[in-house]
Order: sequence, then C-alpha cells, then structure tokens
Amino acid sequence: MARNPADSPAGTSHDPRGAERFNEERAAYTVSSAQPDLEAGVQAIRETVKVLKPSPGVYRMLDARGDVLYVGKARSLKARVANYTQIAQLSGRLQRMVSQTRSMEIITTNSEAEALLLEAQLIKRFRPPFNVLLRDDKSFPFILLRADHAYPRIQKHRGARRAKGNYYGPFASAGSVNTTLNALQKLFLLRSCTDSFFNNRDRPCLLYQIKRCSAPCVGRIDEPGYDALVRQAKDFLSGKSGAVQADLERQMAEAAQNLDFETAAMLRDRLRAATFIQGSQAINAQGLGDADVFALAAKNGQMSVQSFFIRGGQNWGHRALFPRHTNEVAEAQVLADVMLQFYEEVPPPPTVLVDRDLPECELIEAALSELAGRKVRISVPERGDRRKLMAQAQRNAVEALERRLAETGTKARLNRELAEFLELDAPPQRIEVYDNSHIQGTKAVGAMVVAGPDGFEKGQYRKFNIREAQTNDDFAMMREVMARRFRNFAEGEGNPEAKSGGHETILPDLILIDGGKGQLSSVMRVLEEIGIADEVAVIGIAKGPHHGREGREVFHFSDGREKLLPVNSPLLFHLQNLRDEVHRYVIGAHRAKRSKAITASPLDEIPGIGPARKRALLLHFGTASKVRAAALEDLQRAPGVSAAVARQIYDFYHSSG
Repeated sequence: MARNPADSPAGTSHDPRGAERFNEERAAYTVSSAQPDLEAGVQAIRETVKVLKPSPGVYRMLDARGDVLYVGKARSLKARVANYTQIAQLSGRLQRMVSQTRSMEIITTNSEAEALLLEAQLIKRFRPPFNVLLRDDKSFPFILLRADHAYPRIQKHRGARRAKGNYYGPFASAGSVNTTLNALQKLFLLRSCTDSFFNNRDRPCLLYQIKRCSAPCVGRIDEPGYDALVRQAKDFLSGKSGAVQADLERQMAEAAQNLDFETAAMLRDRLRAATFIQGSQAINAQGLGDADVFALAAKNGQMSVQSFFIRGGQNWGHRALFPRHTNEVAEAQVLADVMLQFYEEVPPPPTVLVDRDLPECELIEAALSELAGRKVRISVPERGDRRKLMAQAQRNAVEALERRLAETGTKARLNRELAEFLELDAPPQRIEVYDNSHIQGTKAVGAMVVAGPDGFEKGQYRKFNIREAQTNDDFAMMREVMARRFRNFAEGEGNPEAKSGGHETILPDLILIDGGKGQLSSVMRVLEEIGIADEVAVIGIAKGPHHGREGREVFHFSDGREKLLPVNSPLLFHLQNLRDEVHRYVIGAHRAKRSKAITASPLDEIPGIGPARKRALLLHFGTASKVRAAALEDLQRAPGVSAAVARQIYDFYHSSG
C-alpha cells in the first residue's frame, strides 16, 4: 500500500525538503497473532524482501498492533533486511525482535547519509524498544542574541530556533546558562526585557540601577553605542574574549587618566564579569574553537556517555547521558547511536572528539556535515591538550556512571521495600499517581504522574480538564479521571482506537491516590466497572491526625486496612516524594488554567478574530462590552477592521435580528 510521502513521518522531519527526498511504503503482509512467533516474523520479513530494491533507506519493524519495534538504516535495503531471515546469525536480542515482527515500513532515501539522519529522527520519534535510546526529558538551552530589533535583546532560548538572531550553545543546564546570562548582562549591559515592556517604558527599570542594562528604552544610550556593545558580545561569545578584555582595560585606563572615576569603576565591574565567566568555564580547551567531546563508560550492564560542550575555546558545561536498551550492543555502536540522536536536537560543531573508533565513522561524518551545512570532523585525540581533555571526560563518565549505579541500587531497594510494604507480588515497574486541583469546583484539573524504576517518566505525565464533575465533589472528579484514563480497557486490552504505544494501552503495576477512603472507594468503583480492579494494586495516601512535620501519612488499602510507616523511614520519604510531584504538577496545571481564564476576553468567542484585530478593537473602543454595543458603522471605522469583519462581529452579537 503506497503512501503520500508528505503524510509520512519523513515529511515532517527537521529537513523542510523531507517530503521531496523520502518515499515511504508499508509492506502488505500482516499476521494478526500478537504472540511471539519466530517463523511468523521471518515470513513477514521474507514477504517484504520480495518487493525491496538495492537502494538506501530506512526500515521499521512493526508488531501486530502496528507499534514500532526497531528502526534501522541500510545502504542496500534488500540485502540488509534479508539478513534478518538468517536466524542462526542473529543475536538473542534480534531474535526476540524478529519473533514479534508482523509487518514492515520502508522509506527510501537518496543516500546512506540521509538514511542515517532519518534513522535518528525516527528513533527519537517512536522510541522503539529494540533500539539504543538516548533518554533526555528536556532540550538543551541556548543564549539567543536577537536580530529583529534596533536594540537587540539577549535571552535564554530553548526549543526550535525560529527567531532571527545568533544562537550560542548548547549549555548543559538551565543553571549554567542563567549564570552565564547574568554575567553577560553585567559585562555588556544588553537589555533582556520583552519588546512590549521596552516600548512602554518612560524611565529606566531596576536593571539599569544595578548596572545590568544600558537603558536603551529611554535613550540612556544611542543606537551606535548599543551596536558597539552588541559587537563586543558577539566577539566574546565567539571566542574573542581576549580582544574584548583588552579593549575594556584600555577604556578603563583612559577613564582613570581623565579622572572619570565613575566610568572607570563601571568598566572595572564589567571586567570582573568577564573574568567570572572565563573562570567558571576554565578547561583545557585552548585552540579547540567549537567542539564537542564524548566519552563512554560501561559497568554492570549500564553505560554512561559524558559530553563536554566547547564553544570559542570556552567550556559551556557538560552533561552525563544514560542510553537505554544497550544490552548486546557494542560500546562503540552505542556511542555512535547516542551522538546521532544527540545531534537531532543540537547543531553539530566543526570538531567532535570521541574516546574510541566509531563504526562507519566516515558515514557519520558525512551525515553530520549534511546536517550542519559544513564539514564536520570526528577524531580520537592521541596527544596534547586534546588528549588531556578526553581523559577528563573519561573520568567524568566513570564517576557519573558510579553515581548512577548507586542511585539505581537505592531505587531498586526502595522498590523492593515498597512491594513488601504494599504486599505486591513484585517491585512495581510503573507507578501512576493521581490528584486533582480546583477552587470550589471551578477550573478543576486532574493530573497523573508516572514513575518507573529509574525515576519519574515526565513524558508520560497527563492532565485532565474536568468536564462532567462540575460541583465541588472530589470523589466525582476522581471517578471522571479514572474513567477517562482506563476507558480503553473497558472492551478489553488493546482497543484498536487506543493511541498506539501510548500510556492508554498500558496498565500500571500500582496506582497511588492522593486521598483517603472516599477517593480510594471512588477509584475502585470505576476500576470494577471497567473490569480491571483485580489487575492493578490501588493505594490511597492521606494525612493522618498528627501529620504536620512528623509525616504521619496513613496508607489505605482497597480492602479497608490501614498502615503507617516510621517517621524517618526512607520508604516514607519516597512515597511522599511521589505524592509531592503530583501536587506540583496538578497545581501548576490549575494555575495555568486560571491564568488563561483571567486573560480571556469575550472577543475570543468570535470566529475569525485573532490577537491583532482583538487588540485593535480594544484600543479603539476601550472594553469588550463597548465592542458588543457598537453599531455596525462604528465597527467599520475601527482601524484594521474591514466591512466584512465588522459585519461578522455585528452579526455575532445581534444574531436575532
């Protein structure tokens, strides 16, 4: 069955030409049985091989429900996919994958480098269980120096790089970028306020008073003077910090010689800010320019990849990455997979240093060069400062992995204790925690947070806007949340309308409810109606009569029993942490809903009235009520409102005639 390439995942890739470059097809052969069956899997692959050509591309292995099991790339699709029919030559991991395969999807590309990039995109999108996965809940932050204003703004940026300007990064964490941004404001006095705030100032704000802004909003600096600060900031962030410091030192000496001690003191403070930035970023990276450093450590079946970000010879932070699904995968291959997925979020620098030879290194270089739009070189440093830097990265990788193993051991022990305390058959692999938030029944929101063996799974969190239980009834709200969460199990697991691979098709091992007997009984009633009450453990956690700072939470079981934990029990702290996380999440969702309601306008209800026209109407008439009462002729005189739009607004409020 052929597909329109524009409708395929390739058509929505980061490359805007993806729809023109990739062609996706799905194999017609499908086996309905969901049970692992090696012969059925091999047969499905053989049927696919019959229609394949020796061209480059990407293939996806699918199970009986259509969920993606594995994403791979090939120079020759026909030869590569045919290898999966040679069962004796496959590892145990790949044999398990083939036994679950029931169909395949094929995407052809123009080159193997394009296939490699597309493979990384699809792995990040589908998170297949048989691929090495780079688990990272948040994108990396950057510093953005905008270029869409006469007085450019400097700000922290995260996400898609759509705004016009210069991006500097990545930084390892929000903390590192905030620290650097604060020092840059002291050093270059660039504004950080929004354009609307800038346009409505009639006197300098506090940042000017504390010498972190030059106040261009009220003319304390002219445009050429501000441009000079912007050029200095660009030079400094591009690695020319020495020239910037020398210029500041010269200006400070001139000011002191002219007895302008106030200016000299300000320049001295700016020099201190420059020294602080360089001191906090000190690392053996002289002459390296823009580069990333990757080192891998492995122990007890787990791996850690340490990454250093060097820009302009300055260290912009480091982060430990912990890939998943690495069993039976060579360490060098894990490092290559991690790098390719990493550069789906971050533009590659000209130099990438690694601590070992990578498989298909030339192909990876070609793919990253295509992604960056310039030459990217991957190398293993052998001597000098680069080798010292790599040794430092390797030490950090080992230390990060040891900390991870210690934390994992602690979490595993807590999970075992949790299973014993709650009388579960085995330590829970998926815990779902529920709570709701409202004010006297208004703007009610329910929330679910998910925790696994490695901690919170933030990508699985979910908010529920309460629609049916409008009264101040916590029990009814909890029933609605449970009914919506588990509705796909009412007709049996694997409802075809369920989102493929989503949490809607997964039963948790443990449900933790923030509440007492009432909330617990409400939840059990819903689960009994759906028919899964016996398949999942449900516990309520409520504050006891002497909770306060003593933490005397009471744990309610579905059979009516109650249990307590010692005040200083690590397990109690663990359960409180789960409860506090759902509190944080649901209260944040509730505040966001209230804030949206506060800023809502009756004009939002009129079809075709966007933010610009709404703003024009409010500026012209003053209030939404005056817009409602306006005559058709008055509406037509409003700026930016055509006769047709005026008639639409008038008819909306006067539909009866």
